[in-house]
Amino acid sequence: MRICRRMWPRSVKIILIIAVLAIIAVVAKHELTVEPLVNNSVISTILSRLNLLETENEQLKESLSTLENTKKKYLDTKFLTENDRKRILVTGGAGFVGSHLVDKLMMMGHEVTVVDNFFTGRKRNVEHWIGHENFELIHHDVISPLFIEVDQIYHLACPASPPHYMYNPVKTIKTSSMGTMNMLGLAKRVRATMLLASTSEIYGDPEEHPQKETYWGHVNPIGPRACYDEGKRVAETMCYAYASQDKVDVRVARIFNTFGPRMHMQDGRVVSNFILQSLQNEPITIYGNGEQTRSFQYVTDLVNGLIALMNSKVNTPVNLGNPEEHTISEFATLIRNLTKSKSEIVHKATPTDDPRKRKPDITKAKTSLDWEPVVELETGLKKTIAYFKAELEQESGNQRNVFLPPQEL
Repeated sequence: MRICRRMWPRSVKIILIIAVLAIIAVVAKHELTVEPLVNNSVISTILSRLNLLETENEQLKESLSTLENTKKKYLDTKFLTENDRKRILVTGGAGFVGSHLVDKLMMMGHEVTVVDNFFTGRKRNVEHWIGHENFELIHHDVISPLFIEVDQIYHLACPASPPHYMYNPVKTIKTSSMGTMNMLGLAKRVRATMLLASTSEIYGDPEEHPQKETYWGHVNPIGPRACYDEGKRVAETMCYAYASQDKVDVRVARIFNTFGPRMHMQDGRVVSNFILQSLQNEPITIYGNGEQTRSFQYVTDLVNGLIALMNSKVNTPVNLGNPEEHTISEFATLIRNLTKSKSEIVHKATPTDDPRKRKPDITKAKTSLDWEPVVELETGLKKTIAYFKAELEQESGNQRNVFLPPQEL
């Protein structure tokens, strides 16, 4: 009995082993007959999905390529190290002169912040920089304080043409006084250097010719132009008060007549008026007898002068202009010839306080900054005429985009 009891478990084990082998045999037989069909179906499904993924991948590549081609391209900018790269604020940076200054500073590799209230400035003047890592645009009026960290401030904010600054004379005075005070306060707080874009208008209707920086001027303090003339004079006074009292590092540029692309179409100044009238074959309007004189510098020359002054140690006023003097009549005839216009020249009454002569003495700029204008008047006028012509064509719906990159200006 003991032997039978010991053998029973062994026989059970053998039976179980035989049963397992039988099951394996049945499963193996089933796999050999059915599974290939299943495997083929699965493989077909996988291959189909792989083909679909490959097609989608190609479509994605094409989309990325299209996006790359249409991606916004910026003008070439220089790379500067942290030690050389400056944080620069340009007030009025979306305006005519300001936008050209921004172009130059950006291409030099600096970080530029533009502040503008867009009274006369336009976003399209700086839109080619929007999105660049070194550029920032702030919609702000300088009569309100601004709190940012900067190394240099170019204070250009203020309407500069008679129709614009006489449109709201109180606001013009506020911009020149309160705006300048706010920028000087910012310069004081962050220890930045501030350059004031002053004007040859501080000389008024000069009794000295040409005008040196030492000339105090001949200005009507209650005339229609006084909001701008006296506003800039008090702005200069404020600069030197902050320099004396609070040791703020200041620069003052007295800017003479400047022209070039991006001038406001309706700024009412000689260059824009004559070009628009000539292109549209309208009468060219000269106020007075046309014997009054002006000196015109191209905008890129001015920009180079502003940067040279900012980076110099000259903290007294400096004239920036072209000493080449022309009568208004000569200028009108030159523009009419360059545009091949049929416009006639007509004369109207002289505006109040219109200066008879304007010519800078730039000896100081030459000796202290090694600066003088280099762009010939006719060369600059041709580029400006091309810009105004494109603007007029765009207004007529014949052209989509008239932006001229800096290298073409």
